[in-house]
Amino acid sequence: MTIAANAEDAIRILKKEYPNSKYYLSFSNPLQLMVAAILSAQCRDEVVNAATTKLFQKYKTAADFTKLKEDDIKSITFFNNKAKNIREAAKLLVNKHNGKVPETMEELTSLPGIGRKTANAILINAFGKVLGITVDTHVIRLSYRLGLTKNTNPEKIEKDLMAIVPKPEWKRITWLLKDHGRAVCRAPVPFCSKCMLNNLCPKNGVAKQM
Repeated sequence: MTIAANAEDAIRILKKEYPNSKYYLSFSNPLQLMVAAILSAQCRDEVVNAATTKLFQKYKTAADFTKLKEDDIKSITFFNNKAKNIREAAKLLVNKHNGKVPETMEELTSLPGIGRKTANAILINAFGKVLGITVDTHVIRLSYRLGLTKNTNPEKIEKDLMAIVPKPEWKRITWLLKDHGRAVCRAPVPFCSKCMLNNLCPKNGVAKQM
């Protein structure tokens, strides 16, 4: 079986297992998603969503976020640095983009706190522009274990996945792998014995399993 066929089989099985899989950060507009995505780096989604519930009631516009206070996001990991990035990004939105979140990869990745992963998340989930695959920690771990890539660098992993995953699945594969990574294919010890992908997974890098 080719790697591409393996990827398609894995996606088909995961779609059946997680039919309600969806994007994991709460937002109602592109600005909110930008802020939430910056906050989500090395921080659990549940913590981010809890913090933004109050945050988005207080700060409404890009101009508002130029005055973001650290105290409002103290529950978030690395809140000082993230607050600075959000303020600086918001200033650029006000000064260069009429207060709006830009819709191109180049413009998004020029903003503080936004790399390619975050830019992909914003483009896909706020604007419906699927130009690549959002490679988060779950995608990094599972795509390697499943033999879909030999790389550990997120941008190289993205290129590998884009070459073998059908484009209509680029948006959803991140959600599926995240759900599976949380439920079964955990770090550092996965539950291989109850994994629906057990028969097609080479278990690359798995030293111990349950």
